[in-house]
Amino acid sequence: MSTPPLVVVSPAPRAAARVSRAEWLRLARRARWLSWASLAYMALEGAVAIAAGLAAGSIALIGFGIDSAIEGFASVVIVWRFTGARLLSDDAERRAQRLVALQFFLLAPYIAVQSARDLLGGDHPDASWVGMALAASSVVLMPLLGIAKQRIGERMGSVATRGEGAQNLLCAYMAAALLAGLAGNAVLGLWWLDPAAALAIAALAVREGVGAWRGESCCVPTAGAACDDSCCSG
Repeated sequence: MSTPPLVVVSPAPRAAARVSRAEWLRLARRARWLSWASLAYMALEGAVAIAAGLAAGSIALIGFGIDSAIEGFASVVIVWRFTGARLLSDDAERRAQRLVALQFFLLAPYIAVQSARDLLGGDHPDASWVGMALAASSVVLMPLLGIAKQRIGERMGSVATRGEGAQNLLCAYMAAALLAGLAGNAVLGLWWLDPAAALAIAALAVREGVGAWRGESCCVPTAGAACDDSCCSG
């Protein structure tokens, strides 16, 4: 006897694809595994970023480390989301999205205030080659995790999984801004690039927080489906 199809209804703008129960559960296990992998990397990334930021006096690095903790929390939520009876719980997804959003709203003002103080006070952070290496590794790794999670979420019709993938892509954007700021300071002595990069991180955190609260996330093109989310089209 064939396994009956499982249709997952999602509040996303596009309807979820029809997948078998076995396929849906396989995708859920894969989403859980990717979240565990993200959690391990985020723990390392956050610890290194905060330590390097404190050593160099870099608010951008410290903010990047705090953001790693927030993204790690999102990974924990996805593991929780796809465990036991919560596998098909829409309420669990909504609670997770809003908890993550609230943490982003707490992060953004802290980074913005500290960055403004550094810019106005003319505080010069030291060069941080450890921070630059960390940012470069995140620029490479985070898009791979983010795209994989968004594709899985698209097939499952899971807003929470797509949202976690969007956070990984945000981490890559933050890492790129951070790398530019740290490199500019280390190579050219442009100290103001560090707090300026931190301000960009704060703005991205607000945008992601609003999207998480509303249950939105940027899509990625998948086979046979174009990217039509408003955040992708600018």
